[in-house]
Amino acid sequence: MRRPAARYASTGRTVCADRPHGMRRPAARYAPTGRTVCVDRPHGMQGPDPCEAVPVTHTLRTDRTWLVALAASLWGLSALWRGPLARELPSLAIVFWEHALLTLLLLPWLVPAVRRWRAATLRTQISVLVIGAGSSALATTLFTAAFRLGDPITPQVLQKLQPFLALALAAVLLGERLRRSYLLFLAPAVLGAWLMTFADPLAVSVSSAQAALLALGAAALWACGTVLGRAASAELRFADLTALRFAVGLVTLAVIAGFTSTPLAVPLSAAPSIVALALLPGLAAMTLYYRALRHTPASRATLAELAFPLTAAAVGVIAFASRPEPSQWIGMALVVASVVALSVHERRATQPSVRVPERAESLQR
Repeated sequence: MRRPAARYASTGRTVCADRPHGMRRPAARYAPTGRTVCVDRPHGMQGPDPCEAVPVTHTLRTDRTWLVALAASLWGLSALWRGPLARELPSLAIVFWEHALLTLLLLPWLVPAVRRWRAATLRTQISVLVIGAGSSALATTLFTAAFRLGDPITPQVLQKLQPFLALALAAVLLGERLRRSYLLFLAPAVLGAWLMTFADPLAVSVSSAQAALLALGAAALWACGTVLGRAASAELRFADLTALRFAVGLVTLAVIAGFTSTPLAVPLSAAPSIVALALLPGLAAMTLYYRALRHTPASRATLAELAFPLTAAAVGVIAFASRPEPSQWIGMALVVASVVALSVHERRATQPSVRVPERAESLQR
């Protein structure tokens, strides 16, 4: 009968009491809670499973909390370039050239990614097509259009609702079961989104809700990409999914532009903003974020991700002189607090809000 293994922090190994001479085997070190890391995925990027145990180290030397905050801040800077571009150019054209640049940069990974995609199951192949066409091309176009119709803060902060949307979609697509506690976090988040959307919460109109509806549509598509990416990651690597999503998105945008006769030409003066948009809030933020997650305790990562809405709010107030009403600030606080509370609950509760049945677990392996 094996006795409980002793963990040694200094070596990161475990001594098994029933092995001859205390034979050792490596022991994975996880977040201080010893539970799963559930991360909010801005822009629906695929990578490590958002609800899997992510190995981290405990030393200050390897802690990367600051890197998570830096990546989240880069996402929050998106309005600096996307807002002005959206007011001058068609949203489809902006997103097309953004995808074209990213596809070009990821070209060395695209060819082997296509080979692996062709060898994958039909389910994974369809998931990649939906991720590229919907979660990348269409979602980013809706998100960009929201800046044309609304303020520069609301479309970005509403993206914090993605975890709620992803959990709901996982229940439909992967068979995960939502407990009643899910509604306790969803209700204040919905109330916060309502307060953010309407400067006067009692004066509601379709025209005033257009920007928020576009942003929520983008959040839903990005959340769908997160859920489908969890299943596809069983056969494809992070680099494969990233290269394929932008390539499929580029083809999708070209087809839509052809059917809608949307001009894709942009002035040369717009090139620096499109390049900055693709490289900083796009590729750089995504790469830094997933690199940092493997060296950051879950509790710290959750707090560091608050740099995203805080940076978005600062950019809106400082760069665009946006002046949200007091009720909108309250709504922003409700959304952020609900997401943080859900993340903390999922890590610490004995009965999390989402229960994964065996069938759903098998799809993610």
